[in-house]
Amino acid sequence: MDILNNLAMGFSIAASPYTLLLAVIGCFVGTIIGALPGLGPANGVALLIPISFSMGLDAIPALVLLTSVYYGAMYGGRISSILLNIPGDEPAMMTTLDGYPMAKQGKAGEALVVSGVASFVGAFVATIGLMIFAPYLARVAFKFGPAEYFALYMLAFCTLGGIGSNNQAKAAMAAAIGLGIAMIGLDKTTGMPRFTFGELHLQDGVDFLVAIVGLFAVAEVFFFIETHGKNSAIGVKLGKILVPWRMLKQTSGAMMRGTGIGFIAGVLPGAGASLGSFLAYTAEKSAARDKSQFGKGDPRGVAAPEAGNNSAAGGALVPMLTLGVPGSGTTAVLLALLLTLNITPGPLLFTERPEVVWSLIAALLIANIVLLLMNVPMVKVFVHILSVPAWILLPGVTMVAFVGIYSLTGSSFDMLMMVGFGVLGYIMRKLEIPTVPVILGILLGNAMEDNLRRAMVLSDGDWTFLFSSPIAVGLWIAAVLGFIAPIFLRQFLKKPPLPETEPKVGD
Repeated sequence: MDILNNLAMGFSIAASPYTLLLAVIGCFVGTIIGALPGLGPANGVALLIPISFSMGLDAIPALVLLTSVYYGAMYGGRISSILLNIPGDEPAMMTTLDGYPMAKQGKAGEALVVSGVASFVGAFVATIGLMIFAPYLARVAFKFGPAEYFALYMLAFCTLGGIGSNNQAKAAMAAAIGLGIAMIGLDKTTGMPRFTFGELHLQDGVDFLVAIVGLFAVAEVFFFIETHGKNSAIGVKLGKILVPWRMLKQTSGAMMRGTGIGFIAGVLPGAGASLGSFLAYTAEKSAARDKSQFGKGDPRGVAAPEAGNNSAAGGALVPMLTLGVPGSGTTAVLLALLLTLNITPGPLLFTERPEVVWSLIAALLIANIVLLLMNVPMVKVFVHILSVPAWILLPGVTMVAFVGIYSLTGSSFDMLMMVGFGVLGYIMRKLEIPTVPVILGILLGNAMEDNLRRAMVLSDGDWTFLFSSPIAVGLWIAAVLGFIAPIFLRQFLKKPPLPETEPKVGD
């Protein structure tokens, strides 16, 4: 009954005309962002955070707008995967394996409808899972002390290094860079400046919004300048859109299995939608009696990964809201938004600010329905947007983000710092060093340091206090396994190569 009462309260807030309008706008913009190759949900949310502040949005409207963009981008990634054989973002990569072959066979419309419905099933069920499991996880989090939280932060960094990257050493180095940036500014305990080099602007620390927009959006501009100087072009023609009811019935099992696998993957800190998509596809292929059509245009190969990555996107919100630990790169950006709004995610969020949590859940349920209704009949609109040259679109959106950041800080130093982070992000991408651990280090660095200090004060400097409870020991074991296990299981976690643009004769 408590869940239903809280959900009713959430709908009373989220169902207001203004909030509904923001949800529709967020879904539309998010689908466009997801459909454009290379942008993805993390970049889209990072770009729109300063814009939401420029609009003067309060906490709940801002969250509704940006989470709608998040879900919309997860929906939109399938469009370019199916039509162009270019994933809109990394989680949509698995959709290319069967989506593009279906499009080459003249089944582009069917593939888009099946993937759209699978996205709806995955995201909708995951939101219900968030509604049911998050309050229980929040109660468990009340048992967490400084030692447990420090171990939890280590788990987040280790799983990002082990699962979210192809190279653990590079991910660890990126996390160390993020933690080092988080140390910049005045020490909270002693008041002494750290790593400021005499620069007064750095005494307040580095604004994580500046870092996020720089590392994601500005770096993306540099990367596009180098690699995407030409107009996009639709690879296959899109005919009349019809709902393939028989195909939907045949793939319903794949959707549900992918949803369950994706949600579990999303709840794991650092795993995210990419792992959910990969596991859903491989599990569906392994369970299928006839595997001969996988990779050649099997609708189950479209439904399973789409349900998996959208379900993982919803699952990633569970640890972010209940523990303050992001489950993916995009939820790390959303965590920055919450902290900027003076909302601290964690177990107390459900008791102190229930209107924020439940209006967000209600808005996500509404957004899923909006996205389903929007993505099937309006898919041709999103397809035409793919023809916009990325070298025109992306810099324009980024300049809007610059204006938004400047309207918040009023500091030209922050503008220069944003460009500096853009250069850093570009170099890291060239060296294949992941940027998400840097963001995670900046976001969690101060909290991690505070909990370590509290643990040392409580234990009078005894470092074994960090391993003093069963919860802490379990988290440390999970962290170690999450970091080293992929080294030995790389052949299973290795991402399969994308299919060729023009299939060979006989395929």
